[in-house]
Parts: sequence; structure tokens; C-alpha cells
Amino acid sequence: MKKYLILDDGTSFVGEAFGDLSTATGELAINSNLNNYQESLTDPLYHNQIITFTQPSIGNIGINPKSYESILTSAKGIVVHQEENISFSHLKNLSLNSFLKERHIPGICQIDTRALQKYVHTHNVKKASIVNNNDAHAFDQLQASVLSNQQIQSVATPKPYLVPGSGITIVVIDLGLRESIVRQLSKLNCNLIVVPWNTSFSEIKNLDPEGVVISSGPGSPEEIENSVIDNILEIQKELPLFGIGLGHELIAIVNGAKIKRLKIGHYGDNHPVKKIITNEIVYPHQAQDYAIVTDSVDTSKLIITYVDLINGTVQGLRSRDYPTFSVQFLPESALGIENNLDLFDEFIESVVAHRRVKYEL
Repeated sequence: MKKYLILDDGTSFVGEAFGDLSTATGELAINSNLNNYQESLTDPLYHNQIITFTQPSIGNIGINPKSYESILTSAKGIVVHQEENISFSHLKNLSLNSFLKERHIPGICQIDTRALQKYVHTHNVKKASIVNNNDAHAFDQLQASVLSNQQIQSVATPKPYLVPGSGITIVVIDLGLRESIVRQLSKLNCNLIVVPWNTSFSEIKNLDPEGVVISSGPGSPEEIENSVIDNILEIQKELPLFGIGLGHELIAIVNGAKIKRLKIGHYGDNHPVKKIITNEIVYPHQAQDYAIVTDSVDTSKLIITYVDLINGTVQGLRSRDYPTFSVQFLPESALGIENNLDLFDEFIESVVAHRRVKYEL
């Protein structure tokens, strides 16, 4: 069955349908990862987005039930060059095609995704639709469509819950929590309390945590309610704080920095990022449409700790006054990249040191 990918500038690509046969509209996210399509499809960061995978062959390792980033699926659609329905992995329980049908996610294959990537980046295309007919009506609907800006509310937990552990108690503020964050903190024996994005500082304090993590999440940091910013400011003053992705951007805002939308978002692990204190080069997984305006960082309050060597974006910050630090990239190891897991160890060390000073006082 023929399927069409139409872009908001009127350009279209023709391919073949797979997955669910419905239509979809969303922002285009060009994903350059070589594998781990399942993690991306279940990642809350991709809420409202149509994911285009530049890797030529997608689907050849099936679906692994241990690799979900969320039980729910946030992506609107998927675009690939070659959809594979044969798996050579012993972990396969479900094909990609069947998974998409179960989750009501439309797919389109036989698209030259490298050419699409080049076109999107050259023409700064943001929005697209997967449709059955390439006609004026479909294009008009795409132009008229308005994507929800209530993205965090759509993907974050509505109620707090506990992930028991025998170690220190950490509150995780869910802005669109990736399960790999929970897995890494659980490996460190943390007793985790996951709370909704709008939980007040007084409610968090009543849980008696020894540290706080602000998760990654979808959408613009500038659309976050001011009450959330106020909460982070209070947390920063009293508890060790670690921000990831959107959490990193909010910590920057709390400390006076400004945010901009990138002309070209980056979803992949092919950008070298320099750790400034050691000059070490790492290749972390990134999924970002927004970045901190470098010149807006108040260096009397914040230290820039990581920087992207391709687009120059700030990838890490550390407070000069509080046990607070953050990274734009995703340090969890779900995508097979484990050279940044020391950030979780660093956070735990910060919590232990803060507790020691607290009890000595």
C-alpha cells in the first residue's frame, strides 16, 4: 500500500505503508543512531514527533521487552528506508511491524532517509504528516494542525510512586522520565521516590530525600510553569541536585541563563562532546531541540563543564555555590553507551558528602 510523507513546505516523499495504517502529524526528529529504535519509540522525549531513522535497515532485532524506556509509546510515526521483519536476535518476541500495529503507530518505508535528512536540515523543515493521499486537502490539514504544548502533562506520572532500594533516598522529578534513569539509580541501591513534574518543594521536602534528580522530558523549557522554576530554586539551596536534558535546561534558567531553539535538533550519538576539566572527548546520546545561550551563562554562578564540538552548545553545567550540576545529553546506558555513567556515581558522592557536612553541623 502506498503511503506519503508530506512536509510543511509542500514537499512530499512516496513510500510503502507498514505498522498501523492510520495517518499522523508531528514534528520531524532525525535519529542517527545505528540501533536501539525500540528505545527511541518508547522514549517520552519523542512525544508528538515522527522519528526518521537514517540507519538503512530498521527492525532486524525485533522488540525486546527489557528495553522499554516507557510502557507507553509517545512517538506519532516512524520513517525508515528498509523495514525488516526478520530477527537474528534470541531476544526477539515481537516484530517491529507487529509492535507498531499494537501501538497504533503508522510507519512508512522505502524512503531515502539520508536524502530526507539533508533536505530537512537544508530547508529547516519542522513538521510533517504520514498520509494515504498526497493532495491539497492533506497539505491543508498539515498546515492547520497545532501540536499540543502540554507535552510533560501527557507523559509524566500523575501520582508519586516508590522504587524501593536499601540505600540513600532520592526524589526523581518526572518531566518525561526514561526508565534507564531509574535502572541506573537502582543499580546504585538508591531508594527512589518518583514524583509528578509539578510537585511542590514543601511536598518534596516532606519526603525527606537526600538528593533530587530532575529527569529529561519533551517540549520547550520556556513553557514550564513558573512554580516549577521556583521549586527548583528552593531545592538547589537545600539538597544536592542533578538535572538531565530538560532538567539541565531548567537548572540553567533558574540560574539566569537563557534558552534558544536549535535550527537543527540533534538526535543521535555522533557528536563529540568535550569534558572541559580533562579535555576528554565522549560521544553521548543526545536528543535535543533546545540549548542554552552560551553568552547568557553567568560565570559567577555557573561553570560550563561540557561543550558540543559540532554545534558549540553547552552540554554541562555546575553551580559554584550549591551541590548542583546538570548535563544536556543522556548519560544512561540504555543505548549501549557507558562512558558517562560516572555522572551518577558523582551525584551519589555529592549526596554522601552533603549528608556528612549536614550531620557534622
